[in-house]
Amino acid sequence: MTGSTALRRTWWKTALGLAFTGLMLFPVYWMVNVSFTRTGDLRSNPPHWFPWDPTVEGYQAVFQQQLPALATSLLVGLGCVVLTVVIAAPAGYALALLNLRGGRSLNFLLLVAQMIPAVVMAMGFYAVYNSLGLLNTIPGLIIADSTIAVPFGVLLFTAFMSGIPRELLQAAKVDGAGAWRTFISIVLPVSRNSALTVSLFAFLWAWSDFIFASTLNRNGDLIPITLGIYNYIGNNTTQWNAIMATAVVASVPAAVLLVIAQRYVAAGVTAGAVKD
Repeated sequence: MTGSTALRRTWWKTALGLAFTGLMLFPVYWMVNVSFTRTGDLRSNPPHWFPWDPTVEGYQAVFQQQLPALATSLLVGLGCVVLTVVIAAPAGYALALLNLRGGRSLNFLLLVAQMIPAVVMAMGFYAVYNSLGLLNTIPGLIIADSTIAVPFGVLLFTAFMSGIPRELLQAAKVDGAGAWRTFISIVLPVSRNSALTVSLFAFLWAWSDFIFASTLNRNGDLIPITLGIYNYIGNNTTQWNAIMATAVVASVPAAVLLVIAQRYVAAGVTAGAVKD
């Protein structure tokens, strides 16, 4: 009787989970559906739930018009990853292992920095960039996107590095390694999962950014894919298959990275949460 009750309870939970998963993934399905649907079929009432007469004209438009924007987003994302790790990893090491004075206050300030709305930061960046000549440039956009990822990266690296056994550091010190050599040779290799997690989130934030792109790079020669989709919608309001095809293509890199790195992300996010 107990086993039967447990089985019914498990079936109920599974059904509920599938229902919620289907509800959350329905926009993704509809995006793919519309990307293969002909423009004339989109006006049908009721709408087609499946592309009975599929077309790839939307994807042809993507590869003809949006490839530069995709390449720009890739460049900005990779640049944001490099800049974030270069800044966040040493900062986390200093906060976690070097007994930095004022470390707790700095951690609090990092938390506060993550609460500042991106649109407020964008207005501040616009004024600064206008004086420095960084408007409508790729480096300017990389720096702006990194301001979102760096606080998260520092906090994550700090949490993980705080759990590194002190014996490893003491052994390195006995061998004559300084703080920087210990960081490069010992701490950074051990922190691989955290580095991959920070890199993934930094790339995803830069890849999906719209606020900084629309504020700081609206008139640039090279615009990211989010701004490309926005401009495409404004110029082609009737070609929804091309618009949705652009969104599908733009979603592929993020989805692939999440699938490949999910094991490392789980290990990196939970690192430092439990200590002996």
